[in-house]
Amino acid sequence: MSTENLFTKTVGIEIPVICGAMYPCSNPELIASVSESGGLGIVQPLSLVYVYSYDFREGLKKIKELTQKPFGMNVIVEKNIKAYENRMKEWVDIALEEGVRFFITALGDPSWVIDKVKKQGGTVYHDVTERKWAEKVMKTGVDGLLCVNNRAGGHAGKHTAETLYANLKDLGLPLICAGGISTPEHFESALKMGYLGVQMGTRFIATHQCQAHQDYKEAILKARESDIVLTERVTGVPLSVIRTPHVDKVGLSVGPVARFFFRFRKSRHWVRFLFNLKSVMSMKKTNLKGLSTKDYYQAGKSVEGISQIEDAGTIVRRFGESFRNSR
Repeated sequence: MSTENLFTKTVGIEIPVICGAMYPCSNPELIASVSESGGLGIVQPLSLVYVYSYDFREGLKKIKELTQKPFGMNVIVEKNIKAYENRMKEWVDIALEEGVRFFITALGDPSWVIDKVKKQGGTVYHDVTERKWAEKVMKTGVDGLLCVNNRAGGHAGKHTAETLYANLKDLGLPLICAGGISTPEHFESALKMGYLGVQMGTRFIATHQCQAHQDYKEAILKARESDIVLTERVTGVPLSVIRTPHVDKVGLSVGPVARFFFRFRKSRHWVRFLFNLKSVMSMKKTNLKGLSTKDYYQAGKSVEGISQIEDAGTIVRRFGESFRNSR
């Protein structure tokens, strides 16, 4: 009986489990551990360069020292500041030169990524939260869809995993479930729906390889599903975080000035850039240096199934057993 599916065969991995790109939690050791164990670690460029202080190429070489197995890269393609776009294009070129062949794009038109990657025989999946975005991105020649549901950490979707699959299955592209996965039972449920794999983020933060601060990991262990709330205060758009005294104090919505500028296309990009710049510095300090009075811990509703800090490879191999048993 085959122990692979279209996704694992295309990407060259054993177990259809992706460690989602996370700012600031995607350190080289975590990425490599997931890939070495048969899953697929994903590089988050801003984490690699600005949190863990690697030259981008040297950071990729560090991962390659730790594993010879495939790993991928996350590319935010939203049109924003020109210097940021140029830097991201440079990083994609470097990643391709270093042998990366799987890319996950998000928040915009991935055409330029697809053009570069296809020339090197690579694969591009795109984050989607609903059908209209999936239909739009299909025109670019994307290979698959990462389906972000309403249980995800970070920028969650609006629909359940079941609804999202039902809305997208007729498009004919491979679908990956992103959100609410932390146990083999969750994984098996997603596979039974028809998804070819899963992406997890929160589960991999509570691991020994992740270099997030112990306070962050403990917050995940203590949190329940009801503790996950959506706040606009971090990036300007709803973000799934663990409810804390600071979150309660400042509220969940942006102020009237920011809301006004979000109404217009040109100003929206700049306001989001300023929000993101502020949140990048705040989350880097809190998540890596410990609890402060202004703490935002990104996490999804999968916290309900996380009760201990584990080895990342152990988690992947456990899911691998479920995958083999499901075939």
